[in-house]
Amino acid sequence: MEISIEHLNKNYGKQNVLKDISLHIPIGMYGMLGENGAGKTTLMRILATLSEPTTGMVEINGIDIKRKKEIRKIIGYLPQEFSIYPNMTVYSALDYLGILTELPNNIRKRRINELLKQVNLEHEKNKRFKNLSGGMKRRFGIAQALLNDPKILIIDEPTAGLDPEERLRFYNLLSELAVERIILLSTHIASDIEATCSKAAVLSSGTVVFEGQIEKLLQLGNGKVYTTTILQNELNQFKQKYRVISIYQNGINVSCHFLSNAAPKKEWVSCQPTIEDSYMYLLSSFKQEVE
Repeated sequence: MEISIEHLNKNYGKQNVLKDISLHIPIGMYGMLGENGAGKTTLMRILATLSEPTTGMVEINGIDIKRKKEIRKIIGYLPQEFSIYPNMTVYSALDYLGILTELPNNIRKRRINELLKQVNLEHEKNKRFKNLSGGMKRRFGIAQALLNDPKILIIDEPTAGLDPEERLRFYNLLSELAVERIILLSTHIASDIEATCSKAAVLSSGTVVFEGQIEKLLQLGNGKVYTTTILQNELNQFKQKYRVISIYQNGINVSCHFLSNAAPKKEWVSCQPTIEDSYMYLLSSFKQEVE
């Protein structure tokens, strides 16, 4: 199983949203990381056959993306914004969606019961959709995406609005599902990718700026991350020179966690980069090159 993308471009009028994207996505969990507006959702919609590329080639399991009916039989899609009729119960909503996907009656009922158990919603099956918590709604979204037992699962910004406990449960579920299928996970949260994926691509302004193992992404920040303490009235000037990631105020002093390519000063303390640090360093470097 593989998703193969070669020289993909997507234009909206004169705006080039995706620029010469080439990726090969294998079985397992694969992360698509990038800030809001980077082009992630556009790429997810193309892979889900909801939008068409302007130029380039996309194949899913050897099937051209233009053969939409065949592609839709093997993919499941959970968009960033997902909803269903609010007064429908969990079970009736899944049953309705199963009918729309033309699942035979006996298969549909068996599949729904299996999925409710798998996503831990079997005790909520008679609850109305509008009364579900944020985490339950995302688990319902996974269930509906799995109705046709897809080989490819495409998930766009899945943890928006979830608390840390629900996020952990959600990703544990995805890790279990990834054993036998491709799960493409799009997010702007680097730590979510680190927790679940072995490989990832990073998009910025519609361009792939990184593709590879998570360990390789983490190493990009080596020797580039520091902390130092400065006076409060020096902060604005410091921000103009360095990419400040976070600050902590202590009276008239400010402790800064920041990125720098410059030779370290004696008052700087070098830090082991986190995945967020390395991701921010990558984006910052790319934008400087473009400018």
